[in-house]
Amino acid sequence: MNDSTTSELPKVWTWEQESGGQFASINRPYAGARYEAELPVGKHYYQLYSLATPNGVKVTTLFEELLEAGYSQAEYDAWPIRIGDGEQFSSGYVAANPNSKIPVLVDRSTTTPRRIFESGAILLYLAERFGAFLPTDPDVRTEALNWLFWQMGSAPYLGGGFGHFYNYAPETVEYAINRFTMEAKRQLDVLDRRLADHTYLAGEEYTIADIATWPWYGALALGRLYDAGEFLQVDEYQNLQRWARAIDERPAVRRGRMVNRLWGEPSEQLHERHSASDFKNRTQDKLEASSTE
Repeated sequence: MNDSTTSELPKVWTWEQESGGQFASINRPYAGARYEAELPVGKHYYQLYSLATPNGVKVTTLFEELLEAGYSQAEYDAWPIRIGDGEQFSSGYVAANPNSKIPVLVDRSTTTPRRIFESGAILLYLAERFGAFLPTDPDVRTEALNWLFWQMGSAPYLGGGFGHFYNYAPETVEYAINRFTMEAKRQLDVLDRRLADHTYLAGEEYTIADIATWPWYGALALGRLYDAGEFLQVDEYQNLQRWARAIDERPAVRRGRMVNRLWGEPSEQLHERHSASDFKNRTQDKLEASSTE
């Protein structure tokens, strides 16, 4: 790797050039709407605006798990938000999520539509709403919440830290890659040690802690994230591998990964989701036509 040096920092930072990297065209040092546009609304109470990144997959997976478990009131509409095109900065989206990140959920079953943003908050909201995938035993519930919030606090080091400098940064910064690789592997070891003696993160019950963690660390363990499996030597975390493969085989997880997915194999994409029949009605021609719109 080539080491890069930096010049002396100014006393006061000013935004004089794009930040570089894949998302340079949309990054700004300020919040708020950039254009006027309302969000679409479907027929169900739950309206999800998202993309099949790890944080988005958390929520679509939980919805599909709820439906798989027989909670018919968990039907939802899922609308893709093309973050590369800046759709998260529309006035409608910013009204739902002032942080302009995906996902955001709007619950229209309430007198006034209720917004829920941040993926962990959405998982907790739905789990409590339906009384599912969050144990009622105080000890196990607390353990599930421990790991849910562990994931929320840890993933930025994996995504914005390791993932950015390893996969997206416009230049190689060896110090940053070494720093965040160290942390990524430490986190993998934390999970591997926990899963040595437990089937799932909270114990023997599959919970929102697993649903939150799998799209990040399960995908990493299975070689689907940042093309970094060999670099991080993920095969050495055998307990994590067992857990990742077991969750990967769940039908609801497979469906959840497809929703709002706009890239990859056409057979793995479902751009919008409005009913369970959408999974059966997909054809490659429809997907290819949709991708050119």
